[in-house]
Amino acid sequence: MPYTPSGFFCDRLIRERERRDGEGSLSKPIRFSGQDYTLLKQEYLQKKTLFEDETFPATVDSLGYKELGHKSNKVKNIVWKRPKEICDNPQFIVGGASRTDICQGDLGDCWLLAAIACLTLNDKLLYRVIPQEQSFSEQYAGIFHFQFWRYGDWVDVVVDDRIPTFNNQLVFTKSAERNEFWSALLEKAYAKLHGSYEALKGGNTAEGMEDFTGGVTEFYEMKEAPKELYKIMQKALERGSLMGCSIDSLVPARFETRTATGLVKGHAYSVTAVEECKQSQQKESRVRLVRLRNPWGQVEWNGPWSDNSKEWESLSKAEKEKLQQQNAEDGEFWMSFEDFKKNYTKIEICNLTPDALEDDKLHKWTVSVNEGRWVRGCSAGGCRNYPDTFWTNPQYRLRLLEEDDDPEDDEVACTFVVALMQKNRRKERKLGANLLTIGFSIYEVPKEMHGNKQHMQKEFFMSTTAKARSRAYINLREVTQRFRLSPGEYVIIPSSYEPHQEGEFILRVFSEKRNTSEEIENRIEADHPVPSPASTGEESEEDQQFLSIFQHIAGDNMEVSANELKDVLNKVVSKHKDIHTESFSRECCRSMIALMDMDGTGRLNLQEFRQLWNKIKQWQEIFKRYDFDHNDTISSYEMRNAINDAVTCLVCHSGFRLNNQLYDIITMRYANESMNVDFESFISCLVRLEGMFRAFQAFDQCGDGSIRLSVLEWLQLTMYA
Repeated sequence: MPYTPSGFFCDRLIRERERRDGEGSLSKPIRFSGQDYTLLKQEYLQKKTLFEDETFPATVDSLGYKELGHKSNKVKNIVWKRPKEICDNPQFIVGGASRTDICQGDLGDCWLLAAIACLTLNDKLLYRVIPQEQSFSEQYAGIFHFQFWRYGDWVDVVVDDRIPTFNNQLVFTKSAERNEFWSALLEKAYAKLHGSYEALKGGNTAEGMEDFTGGVTEFYEMKEAPKELYKIMQKALERGSLMGCSIDSLVPARFETRTATGLVKGHAYSVTAVEECKQSQQKESRVRLVRLRNPWGQVEWNGPWSDNSKEWESLSKAEKEKLQQQNAEDGEFWMSFEDFKKNYTKIEICNLTPDALEDDKLHKWTVSVNEGRWVRGCSAGGCRNYPDTFWTNPQYRLRLLEEDDDPEDDEVACTFVVALMQKNRRKERKLGANLLTIGFSIYEVPKEMHGNKQHMQKEFFMSTTAKARSRAYINLREVTQRFRLSPGEYVIIPSSYEPHQEGEFILRVFSEKRNTSEEIENRIEADHPVPSPASTGEESEEDQQFLSIFQHIAGDNMEVSANELKDVLNKVVSKHKDIHTESFSRECCRSMIALMDMDGTGRLNLQEFRQLWNKIKQWQEIFKRYDFDHNDTISSYEMRNAINDAVTCLVCHSGFRLNNQLYDIITMRYANESMNVDFESFISCLVRLEGMFRAFQAFDQCGDGSIRLSVLEWLQLTMYA
């Protein structure tokens, strides 16, 4: 569900505060749903009852919303049971967690299980996700927990051990060992993270691999794979990278269809080993093999080097033992690298850091992470095909400061990887959200603009060609690509393909050498106000008319209330041909009084009103400047520039700059359904902005940009704005 302006802003402030406190690291993960595993476990041990998770209850709502929702027949006979109700002597892990502990059930999450199978190859990674010392015997309270990387932070997810069953069999993921439950509980925790089990249906192995490691994934299409792909795969496994692969199905209805060779189209596999072996019957003959695993726990390749095939006779006993070859219908099989390339269409490698896999040398990579959001009418500008709005997308300044140690072809360049990931789309599926089609472009910043932190304008992109870009716009959770560019300053523009599409994202930049990456206009900056000098010129005819109207409505006390101000303004505006507005509303006039009421009477005297009128006239000139089609509105995408002009010329003659989150909020608050802003809304926005800024500075006694307010002070400040 889209955030409300205040909700999104508050959530972001909370996340930033948590990070300042060290939350979100592996050693101090964020508690998902605010649940503390240690405290909850102690509480239920003391009560001598088993934990029941109210935030992910044993109900249909946790199963799903459509195919597993309330109206589905599939869920009628599902019973939630604890392992001790399913079998005797349940165990969390039996004989170590291994890839054979993962067998797919009645849920289309093979992509996730393929990622889990890859995870079991590296104990260090595995036990970061699955904290040890969990069991069904010692200190058992029906509560378990798991840790996942989620959009830049590590989160700890607590679950109870009630699992969906049918006829006393697990409905979803299960182990080959009937009394082993770590994989089923891991799947449940991941389902909770995304809102339901059904939310896990369909996906990309890279998504799971990254959520287990915090790594970055690079894709290779087999038809375009580099010549050294086998070497790349070898080095990836040596360095603890996770690998998955799949066979594309051109016909969606034929997803997960078994072929004559035993392989399944539209299905995710894990790559669990890559080995080169000597064939004993042939001199100097070596064969390159790849081991894969089908998450189903069955259905295997039946071609050369499959279980029981004649090719195994060419290997010595020692070579067979090295490969741990087994003739069992367990979903795991070997095949030659050549057959692997012929049959599979895509491979994805998730690197813990994006080490250059074709290089023998390990590098220390630096990473910068930026959060962002596309907001319709403000920062959802679409791709370069939409020049009128493309420039309004979030912009990130990248400074490549040091060239690589080992330049290619004596070229001085910096290697870096850009990864653009959209957030929360899986969780929001039940609300109709699908993956956006996303990509990014990279532009070189001219030297004369280095260090300038202002948003790059439309004219720059109209006259400048992108230095690099993602290969394509695609509807994946993450788009990743490696680049080599000369040291310098660049701007990265992430966007959806079409404009007006809303979503949140994170942008990660990995580089071998030092770099800095930050969002342009990500801070609010301001100078202290200096009062505008009073006008000393003679009164114009307009001023005299204005005085006459004010005196007539204000009466003997020469002060106006909100209702009277409304009458004054609308009569003055009716005589002012350059200002086009139907009328000023009472609410808008109340905000104006709050801004200009210096003596706290709730009314404006003549001097206060004159200052207000001068502001309105200046704001009107700016409004006209951006009303390009003369329809008495400005596009919400132009609000950024219009507001910058307004606050610069009126607040202190030195001004203040807003950040991108405030531009988003302003658009959501003041634009109409057509993403346009009329004159009254424009004035209301500027009145509120200047009034709140002025109030803040009144409380900022030290001038350090921070204030501390009591609840009463906060309410007094905001309610009168």
